[in-house]
Amino acid sequence: MKLVQLLSPSQILLDLQAVERWPAIVELVDVLVSAGSLSALARDEVLEALKTREELVSTGIGSGVAIPHAFSAHIDQVVAGVGRSTKGIDFEALDQVPVTFIILFIVPEKNYPLHLRTLSAIAKMFNNSEIRRRLAAAANPEDILAILAAKPAASDT
Repeated sequence: MKLVQLLSPSQILLDLQAVERWPAIVELVDVLVSAGSLSALARDEVLEALKTREELVSTGIGSGVAIPHAFSAHIDQVVAGVGRSTKGIDFEALDQVPVTFIILFIVPEKNYPLHLRTLSAIAKMFNNSEIRRRLAAAANPEDILAILAAKPAASDT
């Protein structure tokens, strides 16, 4: 499953206002609720699951990318959102580089293998510096979707 298949323009936030990790995650979850991708009833449970996951180890994978993720019994399919920060957010990433892209996803509790495939695909895509450069320059959510839908060039970190 491609990330672009999980997104709509309303699930993409080009200018995260939060400047810290947890408020940025909350801001992105609230975008998913506003977009109708996540029910308001599931919001608190999802936030608790995301917080528990972040407390284990940061989801900042390096190169300015974080992939917060969790499971939920309240959804039947993967829900995702993308946030971009122009300021950069300290996610305590492995490389200590501030995060500019947050790709948040929630997987149905019953589908653990899908979680691993989704995480791997997102990490691989965002490992490509050309994709990160193009996403940083994108002017609107539709541009983000077009970049994510395009066949990426070879990864060069």
